[in-house]
Amino acid sequence: MADVAEAVRALPLWQGIRAMAPLKGGVSNAAFVVDDASGRFVARVGADYDFHQVSRAREAHAHRAAFEAGLSPELIFARDGVMVVRYIDARTFGEPDVRQDWQRCLDLVMRTHRDVGHRIRGQGAIFWVFQILRDYAETLRIANHRATPQLAQWMAITAELEKTQVPLPVIFGHHDLLPTNFMDDGKRLWLIDWEYGAFGTAMFDLANIAAANSFDEKLEDQMLRAYFGKAPDAALTRAYYAMKVAAALREAMWGMISELFLAAPGVDYVAYAAEYIGRFEAIHTAYLRDFS
Repeated sequence: MADVAEAVRALPLWQGIRAMAPLKGGVSNAAFVVDDASGRFVARVGADYDFHQVSRAREAHAHRAAFEAGLSPELIFARDGVMVVRYIDARTFGEPDVRQDWQRCLDLVMRTHRDVGHRIRGQGAIFWVFQILRDYAETLRIANHRATPQLAQWMAITAELEKTQVPLPVIFGHHDLLPTNFMDDGKRLWLIDWEYGAFGTAMFDLANIAAANSFDEKLEDQMLRAYFGKAPDAALTRAYYAMKVAAALREAMWGMISELFLAAPGVDYVAYAAEYIGRFEAIHTAYLRDFS
């Protein structure tokens, strides 16, 4: 951490650092709050993660587009895996906050889908959760991860879930709608952390926010009606719940992959994966009950 802090201090944009403190909460990056003569900022350091299909250059493009769309704080500097954004004095959400304030959270998601994509420059990245799950499974198999005996079953489930998806317009999505990526400054909400920002289907963001924030069926119905402007038909409803299963499995396998390659201070990737395996199994059981 000391070497990372020194790398942040050495960035050429500072006009005189007054104080710098680690920012807790990141599960795959190191971050610092920097008080500089020119203002207050958050500096985040993270390498490209091929095992998670994360490119810091693509992330910077996505964050810059999100700022231009009025969704995220200003990106001040981005180079060599270091991003510096303007600090916002805001409270980080937990799951109950997202559920209670779901309409404003959904508004950010809808604005992402509507306003960010046409601001992206360069080659557009694609996020397709079923491809990611297959890639994760192969990485775990090669590493002989303890979950290897379950991989064949998970991939069979993945194939069945993929078959249920219905054609939807291509949008630019966030794809990582954990509660900690929503922040409230008392006047408005912000959406941060664009590591997985890419073109894809709206269905994943909808399923992801529900799976990651423990939405119940009533809240899911309200969310889908608000997003699509009407009650979804049977095919769309099934596609949504199938995607919700995939979203939970992806989060669980993300934790397993992270066990192999990451070591963020204070982060228990084994426990994280176990929590989401539990969510995946419960959501999949409900899906089979309702749609088999």
